[in-house]
Amino acid sequence: MEAPGKSAQVFRLIDLIKYQKDSVVSREIISKKKGTVTLFAFDEGQGLSEHIAPFDALVDCLDGELEVTISGHRLLLKKGDMVRMPAHQPHALKAIKKFKMLLIMIRD
Repeated sequence: MEAPGKSAQVFRLIDLIKYQKDSVVSREIISKKKGTVTLFAFDEGQGLSEHIAPFDALVDCLDGELEVTISGHRLLLKKGDMVRMPAHQPHALKAIKKFKMLLIMIRD
């Protein structure tokens, strides 16, 4: 199913992106000047190395299990969990089990 366009429709985020072996897959759902909404699917063991973003972001775990490290503090997220990653703080993500997430980044 495609993400909604200009007409309203019901869709399931988790179904809009598929896992790929040994990969991280992303799909942008909304891209505006003030922020983005992006889906990600991480295969087990995949991750994003530590980096810093200039904007606040929310990570919503839609499926699976991941470890998020923010300023050296490790957090375990499972399906249904969400965490805020503050701007200008180093953070990294790693798939403990394959997982899907929604990343909401608000530009200020």
